[in-house]
Amino acid sequence: MYDTLSNIKADAWTTVLPEQLERAFDGSKHGDLAGWFNSVEALPNVASTHRQLDSDVIRIGNTAELNPLQHRQLEQNLRSLHPWRKGPYHLFGIHIDTEWRSDWKWQRLKDYIAPLNQRTVLDIGCGNGYHCWRMLGAGAKAVIGIDPMLLNVMQFLAIKKLYGDAPIHVLPLGIEHIPAGLKAFDTVFSMGVLYHRRSPIDHLLELRDALQSGGELVLETLVIDGKLGEVLLPEDRYAKMRNVWFLPSCATLESWLKRCGFKNIRLIDVTATSVEEQRSTDWMRFHSLQDFLDPENPQLTCEGLPAPKRAVFIANTM
Repeated sequence: MYDTLSNIKADAWTTVLPEQLERAFDGSKHGDLAGWFNSVEALPNVASTHRQLDSDVIRIGNTAELNPLQHRQLEQNLRSLHPWRKGPYHLFGIHIDTEWRSDWKWQRLKDYIAPLNQRTVLDIGCGNGYHCWRMLGAGAKAVIGIDPMLLNVMQFLAIKKLYGDAPIHVLPLGIEHIPAGLKAFDTVFSMGVLYHRRSPIDHLLELRDALQSGGELVLETLVIDGKLGEVLLPEDRYAKMRNVWFLPSCATLESWLKRCGFKNIRLIDVTATSVEEQRSTDWMRFHSLQDFLDPENPQLTCEGLPAPKRAVFIANTM
């Protein structure tokens, strides 16, 4: 990981990263952390040659490579990392049916982004790293994901232990931990993050500053139908989420990108989130989208606001 950052001239980050990681992995601040580490440590060390990153399901290994006891222990330890929100994964015959069909999002954007072959990629708010694996499968030279949720990072570490060595890392950090003005990455993804930021403009500027000159931003976020200048700011919760702030119209978001210095801005997709794409499963047994919508009118959230609709923009730095 440090070599990767040094190679892309991100030394300003390598200088502060050890202290950042020490703070993030401080077990005294999270009572479940030791148990999660134990679950990852207990996973089998099997060097499988069956690995596939360029299909909708991330596939590692097959059932025949483990004995029945190993197979049961593998599933038990993976389930101890519940809930699994991003995927799907198929690990030594165990299918992890995650809350999100994250492959659907990848299908919407993969044919529009600049080819990732030999590019260095940063994925902001990457969850357990499903899309990071897809980026690596698309030929990326190195992928670094960041997500402040420790459980997501532990799920990634479990997947990586089963996969083996690869130029892919997920760090328990937020974008505020990336030094300002880094300008190091060829491509930066921010998917499902903007509406969680109290200042969307500051987030766009942070994304711009992480990119090399001429680099590409892939931005996915909640939007509303509307004209230039229209933005929804929920008074309290949105789809039962507390930390949702600004939902702009597509025209408004395009104007924000322009104001923040992006060029070649393209809106490539607008899709309403369906209960088939986000739902409860055996691997995510909590409430999901169906529970967050108005039961009488699925076009509205349970608070009476427009139901989730997501747009994908692609833009470049100057």
